[in-house]
Amino acid sequence: MSWPAFLGAIELGLVFGLVGIGVYLSFRVLNFPDLTVDGSFPLGAAVSAALIVGGTDPYIATGLAMLAGAVAGLVTAALNLRFQILHLLASILTMIALYTINLRIMGKPNVALLMEPTVLTPLETIGLSVMLLKPLFAFLVVVVVAVAVIAFLTSEVGLAMRATGANRRMARAQGIGTDATTYAGMALSNALVALAGALFAQMNGFADVTIGVGTIVVGLAAVIVGEVVLPSTRVALAVLGCLIGSLVYRLAVATALNADFIGLTSADLNLVTAVLVAAALILGNRRGQIGAWIGRRTTVGGIARNGPVRNAAAHTGTTGPPLATTTSNAEARGKGGAE
Repeated sequence: MSWPAFLGAIELGLVFGLVGIGVYLSFRVLNFPDLTVDGSFPLGAAVSAALIVGGTDPYIATGLAMLAGAVAGLVTAALNLRFQILHLLASILTMIALYTINLRIMGKPNVALLMEPTVLTPLETIGLSVMLLKPLFAFLVVVVVAVAVIAFLTSEVGLAMRATGANRRMARAQGIGTDATTYAGMALSNALVALAGALFAQMNGFADVTIGVGTIVVGLAAVIVGEVVLPSTRVALAVLGCLIGSLVYRLAVATALNADFIGLTSADLNLVTAVLVAAALILGNRRGQIGAWIGRRTTVGGIARNGPVRNAAAHTGTTGPPLATTTSNAEARGKGGAE
């Protein structure tokens, strides 16, 4: 894999790490299967691109894109909570509606940003090449977002949100407003996805109405791969796992597409994605079995190297010399009793 391809994979991995964190909030924290991200990702790109072309400051445009994504999440939550529509179906309805809304916002299927100012424009005076500046800026944004999300989830409101996802009925019995926490969680989740869409559009120089296709699969891949690579129930490690999973996923895809001996092209991206996600799911489900198998192999190997007596001593917490001393003492006591 070439150096530009590697940096491009890192850049995409960091940007889609925000998607992974958003999917983690809805799927893992709230236990709310949300497909809205396939629409909120291009929504963030469309809002930021349309505003930048219209003369709005890129940072203000990015903030308004996040606000638009939050509104999309609120709509999905309202369809589920207010009108009792199944959460999966509610998110699909919002996703379908967002396709038309994105077209209306941009006025056409795609908008070019190649000659427009972006969030990277003020940083171009640093002297770094654009190829290095993009992943560096994405890294800084991801670090700030990750720290903010971890701080939020460990706060009182965040604990209430996590309780809502763990057991809604029990959370309600403890006086937690489960509807309010669901609204807040869905808004935050889709705001982060829209932020990723806005950054993607500005870093790549275009916004297209179809860039959201498969976003939910990429987000789930980041969460699942992260759980396999860094299994933990702690919030900080779970969020870090989403970022690591996104990077691992993107690097694996880039490696597969750039390996000449495999013969894959960009047209095979969906196949590579499906295989990687399936492999991560299988590893996650079989993690306990694999650990047990490794433990058995280690035990058998230890017996073969050390012999049964030494291994028995190791399991009882004793070693060779103390065991001999104990035996001698027992024999001495036996002789004394006989006398």
